Amino acid sequence: MARKPTERIPTLGEFEVYVLSAMIAAGDDSYGVRVHERVEEFTSRDVAQGAVYTTLMRLEEKGLVTSQLGEATPERGGRAKRFYTVEASGQKALSDTLNSIYRVSRAISFAGGGHDGD
Repeated sequence: MARKPTERIPTLGEFEVYVLSAMIAAGDDSYGVRVHERVEEFTSRDVAQGAVYTTLMRLEEKGLVTSQLGEATPERGGRAKRFYTVEASGQKALSDTLNSIYRVSRAISFAGGGHDGD
């Protein structure tokens, strides 16, 4: 299905894909620390928490996620967690990006018979 020229699907970078995927995997427990843990699981790398929070803010500015404060908890010294929700536009951007990656990977794997290990 062709897109209308006026429709603009935000482009996602690699790290944004990881963060959105981590949010979806975290479900209702999607707050900064949990998202950070899931990104590290997905990437098998140490990831700076600041990078996750910066990306969450950027995704919110793009309108792909929203956030709201939860209840203050004694465990956090009376501070509240900020919970994030992936919006329909974020799900669409993630789906489009993953589909593009899939198409490219299939094109590469079939081009020239694939890699023969030399």
